[in-house]
Amino acid sequence: MTNPGGFWRRFFSLFLDGLLISAIVSAAIFIFGLDTSERTVQAGEGIASLLYFVLVPVFWYGYTVGKKLLGVRIVKTDNTNVTLLTMILRYIVGGLIYAFSFGLAFIASVLMVIFRKDKRSVHDFVAGTYVTRNTPDTNGKAYQ
Repeated sequence: MTNPGGFWRRFFSLFLDGLLISAIVSAAIFIFGLDTSERTVQAGEGIASLLYFVLVPVFWYGYTVGKKLLGVRIVKTDNTNVTLLTMILRYIVGGLIYAFSFGLAFIASVLMVIFRKDKRSVHDFVAGTYVTRNTPDTNGKAYQ
């Protein structure tokens, strides 16, 4: 594990991704005249967000738009590219851990990213990943 991405890069990349998802969902609500008080619209926003965070890194070498803009990406600890299973573990199982711990695991994750040398959080350990500033090699493979 080399060249880990630190707290602020990870934080602002998540913030930018949130802005992007919000803009897309807001545009869809406006264009289609959807009622935001309906549970199906709210569920749709959650599903769109989940699909973005799970699928985009699988197809884009560990990047999301926010991560690409801030020069960090997600890779497996063996420096290979993330897979669908990896991202499901990272976001769904990791998210369940955060929820069932009433946010205590999330607080631990923030502290881990700030203070650990490898900058890995709880969901990184669950999925066997880390966030790096290394770019993919010329073949699109994870940086070796």
